[in-house]
Amino acid sequence: LRNCSTLSTLRSPPSISHPAPPPISTTHHYFISPTLRFLSTSTRRIPTRPKKVDIGARARQLQTRRLWTYALTFSCVAGFVVLVLNNFQDQLVFYVTPTDALEKYTKNPSKTKFRLGGLVLEGSVVQPSSSKEMEFVITDLITDILVRYEGSLPDLFREGHSVVVEGFVKPFTEEIKRDVSTRGVSSKARSGDCYFSATEVLAKHDEKYMPQEVAAAIEKNKKMIEDGLEGAKESVA
Repeated sequence: LRNCSTLSTLRSPPSISHPAPPPISTTHHYFISPTLRFLSTSTRRIPTRPKKVDIGARARQLQTRRLWTYALTFSCVAGFVVLVLNNFQDQLVFYVTPTDALEKYTKNPSKTKFRLGGLVLEGSVVQPSSSKEMEFVITDLITDILVRYEGSLPDLFREGHSVVVEGFVKPFTEEIKRDVSTRGVSSKARSGDCYFSATEVLAKHDEKYMPQEVAAAIEKNKKMIEDGLEGAKESVA
């Protein structure tokens, strides 16, 4: 019997213990990349309460901006108008008599461009042999001024008749004074400090053409001379 039990013990295999299998979980685990996790969290925004809008401050800001716009617009328009007026004033040429021309030049030497009107003094037209300029004297019966013009005079130009010349008032130089001192220039024209450098001699209608303001000034001077002569005669009588 002892041998049989020993034999049965030897024949029966030894029992091997196996570890228990892990419990089956119904929850599935998926791998989420960090990029997807960042995107998913970034879309979540924390709700914020809307800020209160200061209507008064907003209105003041808009009003200030509007005022600046108006100021800039007005400044641009004013600057443009000033430029246009200055340019127009520079281009504007006035009809003046010799007396007015010398007075204006004395007050403001920068304004020298005029249209000079008056009578051509008889015997004053000279054509120098050494110069291309014609010389003659224009008078308003009070003031005489020497006119120098380079070019041919129009056919309607006559001594003793009215004329209109356009050009610039210029101061006498010593050379010009020496040249005109021996020519048929009146003492009034020689004694002046300026002469008139003409760029154009105008003869629009006939030899008696003269601007209205110049004609009125000459008539006034003529009347003054006549009144002076009558007064002198009465004083002598």
